[in-house]
Amino acid sequence: MRTSHNKSNLTISQMVERIVASGKLTRRENLVLTSALLSDDKISEEDRHQINRIFDYIQIGRLKFID
Repeated sequence: MRTSHNKSNLTISQMVERIVASGKLTRRENLVLTSALLSDDKISEEDRHQINRIFDYIQIGRLKFID
């Protein structure tokens, strides 16, 4: 996810909104979000919070994986 900070924020925010609205997470989206957290690129605290919210929702069963 090597994009400018603003574009990266927009992409993560849009992805999180779509995932939460649908209640579904694709394997690819999971990979993108996990990579964003683990990459050397700096992500904002808001992005980190949004991504962690997705992972929390998976744990409590609010989201499910789809292929």
